[in-house]
Amino acid sequence: MKLTVIGGGGVRSMFLSKSIARRASELKITTLVFMDNDETKLNIYGKMAKKVADILCPELEFILTSDAVEAIKDADYVITTIRVGGDDMRVRDERIALDLGILGQETTGAAGLSFAMRSVSALAEYCELIKKYAKPDCKVFNFTNPAGVVSQTLRDMGYDFTYGICDAPSGMLRSFEKLYGAEEDSIRGEVYGLNHLSYFKSITLNGREIMNELIDNDKAYEDTDMRYFEKELLRQRGGVLNEYLYYFYYREKAVENILKADKTRGEQICEINKQMTAELQRIDIDNDFETALKIFEHWYGERENNYMASETGVKRKAPWHFDIYEKDAGGYAGVALKFIEIAQSGKSDSMILCVPNGDAIDGLKENDVVEITCDITPCGAIPHKIGEIDEQNLELIRRVKIYERLASKAIREKSRQAAVEALTMHPLVNSYSLAKKLISEYLELNKDYTGEWK
Repeated sequence: MKLTVIGGGGVRSMFLSKSIARRASELKITTLVFMDNDETKLNIYGKMAKKVADILCPELEFILTSDAVEAIKDADYVITTIRVGGDDMRVRDERIALDLGILGQETTGAAGLSFAMRSVSALAEYCELIKKYAKPDCKVFNFTNPAGVVSQTLRDMGYDFTYGICDAPSGMLRSFEKLYGAEEDSIRGEVYGLNHLSYFKSITLNGREIMNELIDNDKAYEDTDMRYFEKELLRQRGGVLNEYLYYFYYREKAVENILKADKTRGEQICEINKQMTAELQRIDIDNDFETALKIFEHWYGERENNYMASETGVKRKAPWHFDIYEKDAGGYAGVALKFIEIAQSGKSDSMILCVPNGDAIDGLKENDVVEITCDITPCGAIPHKIGEIDEQNLELIRRVKIYERLASKAIREKSRQAAVEALTMHPLVNSYSLAKKLISEYLELNKDYTGEWK
């Protein structure tokens, strides 16, 4: 089996290669290709990823390339994780919104539309290559943000072999397993909603419902990403919330905290990545991998421990390190590998994916891409029937879904009007006049990537 990663020169490449290499023999993955059009980063982070894979699974053929056709040819599965414009463009996306007093955050905030403007056309080119050169039944797992808008748009463009993946829900479940001292995969969750806007309807430990006791567990608000919420809010909403719902339920706090902070999250990451890359460029990775790993651990630890700190004022406490041999939850690679594992077994099992709604959630359209617990079967990913949900939760989901539909239309048709309508409907913008200003600035920012819009 051949698995290809488009965007294999990203700073998280070692996490991907570690997760995949650990399970390559079990899942019959014989060839792993990391492709990136940034050869400098591919020769740093891609090389480090290859070193990790060589240590964990020497028999795995690991290829680094900047040739997309070589990477995609005869692939069985493809993971896409690209950042068109790099970290600098993220900073500009978010600052444009913040200068208008609007949350920028690149996935849930206004900046997500600007990021998607750049991402979709590039991903569509890769999807066309996949149709032409990959195996006929090749599946694509998209991790490129904003996964909700991107997944909706790719499906609307007819790329029905694409699935949106995110490690936030599965990461939350893994944190609960640590909280309980439970075995891997012993805690399962019924999730419904949208990417970065989803709710846990049920959480079970070895089949026993633990949702209410989790909500009442004070330690969960210290040791997991429930730390961003008040207990009373979770009780009112009837479940555990995806951490990104912080931006919706504490909007003014998020904006205030970001404006008070020395740097935005995007600025922190941009600065960290530049310094880390500059140091690693001076290292002979092939012959001094240990030094390269120490540099990576230092800088990535800074990044990880400041996750959502600017927005919430809360820093993670646990020290961060990268252990090649330590078992982990696998991140977004783990989500893709879970799909492959189930598909290979020939049996049905469940996992959380971004897929078309069908009739799963009442009040949404059939082709609305949702984040939901699915059964993976020989017939495909079938979302669990959720039915009627809390009207307040549904109202927020529907409002953001209207934004995503209009964003998809805007990107596909290069329509300025649809883009303005999209941000007008977005609950974190909620203003026609501000939406017009944002779109004017985003179209000017992205003109070299998107061309002229009508």
